Amino acid sequence: MATNVTTNVYRNFINGKWQESESAEHITVSNPADTSTPVGQIQSSTSADLDAAVEAAHAARKEWRSLSGAARGEFLYRAAAILEECTEEIAETATKEMGKTLPEARGETQRGIAILKYYAAEGMRKTGDVIPSTDPGAFMYTTRVPLGVVGVIAPWNFPVAIPIWKMAPALIYGNTIVFKPASETAITAIKIIECFEAAGFPKGVINLVTGAGSVIGKGLAEHPKVNGITFTGSNNVGKGIGLTALERGAKYQLEMGGKNPVIVAADADIVQAVNATISGAFRSTGQKCTATSRVIVEAPIYDAFRDKLIEKTKEITIGNSLEQDVWLGPIASKAQLDNCLHYIQKGIEEGAKLILGGEQLTDGDYAKGFYVQPTIFEDVTNDMVIAQEEIFGPVIALIKVDSEEKAIDVANDVKFGLSASIFTKNISRFLQFVEDMEAGLVRVNAESAGVELQAPFGGMKQSSSHSREQGEAAKEFFTSIKTVFVKG
Repeated sequence: MATNVTTNVYRNFINGKWQESESAEHITVSNPADTSTPVGQIQSSTSADLDAAVEAAHAARKEWRSLSGAARGEFLYRAAAILEECTEEIAETATKEMGKTLPEARGETQRGIAILKYYAAEGMRKTGDVIPSTDPGAFMYTTRVPLGVVGVIAPWNFPVAIPIWKMAPALIYGNTIVFKPASETAITAIKIIECFEAAGFPKGVINLVTGAGSVIGKGLAEHPKVNGITFTGSNNVGKGIGLTALERGAKYQLEMGGKNPVIVAADADIVQAVNATISGAFRSTGQKCTATSRVIVEAPIYDAFRDKLIEKTKEITIGNSLEQDVWLGPIASKAQLDNCLHYIQKGIEEGAKLILGGEQLTDGDYAKGFYVQPTIFEDVTNDMVIAQEEIFGPVIALIKVDSEEKAIDVANDVKFGLSASIFTKNISRFLQFVEDMEAGLVRVNAESAGVELQAPFGGMKQSSSHSREQGEAAKEFFTSIKTVFVKG
């Protein structure tokens, strides 16, 4: 097992074994709802630990890729079954580590199970096409081959679903893995890897190394035996990883920030739009890359929408996410809390009108954790910082516009292009939105957050490196096409 019961220190998983780091240093993982009760400690690993993990993955790659897709799929099916048995433990751990409510964490774990099953079935699907040759005596076809060793760098906000939607396709297409989880949620990652271990994956196929991004994440991007990097996280870090991988010719996939708009048209169902906006903006305490951040409302219904939004937001319950009746939990860390409060203050300084929330909660049990009120600004203009930069917290910027055309112009006037949604009953209007919106995910009469696992996911502009995750689209990143020409 990964855990040392006496010290509650969690170790790395390298070449099929739980191992102590070469370093004696540890990182304490805190509970954002109550920082006085740490969740545990993880290894602050070294480049030597990373080297050992990469070498293990490199050594295992030929045997793993030689298995049939169906055989690799059986390992994923077993991992899904074990993960299902451990749902409650993993969900509780994720809640303690990053603060999302327990029902959300359970739902995320169930999604991880579904992703494993989906990609397990991919092992039985085609890997190429027959292509007519101009030579009548020749046979030409394509097949797909794995990259080799893939570095997986995952964020803290979806500690179950995102690692699995990266690892599952990488594995089914024949790659081996070195996984670097976010330190804030590394214990959840370790419990996921325990499920993979119990599923009997061969040694070296899956490896996990915890530690600082400046050592382990950067080391994965630089390592000559890592053939591909899949990363989800901030723009600054992602761009650095992409440049490093590019310089040495490794394949890279980046999913980064969003500043996701909801357009509420004059003919929208206001109740539907309000409920979806609240869910999209405040679930997971706004810590989703697809979270609603800007709400662009046409003038004829602006007042009615705003008033209803305030009314419903006031009903949100805030507290420890393990409690049954809590709707909104703490922000994941002190750094994230400070960042959120910084943007709230910036909005006030720029002249936006704070109409709800905006304060850190510090009374009673709130003083133990990182709590902030759900926050709504109005009189926001699109040149303000709070309308342009990703906040990653429970903050909404309301923007009033005079027309549908202006709404789309405002929605597109940011450097990001991850997700967007519109509320309207007019078919022509939503078709125009779909056509004109510069985002990788567009939704109609639904919140901006969320994507189904069988559908491609990724952004435009600075939200991604323009590749796609999930669904069959994952094959494009985790494999290379090989064209075969056979002459009799």
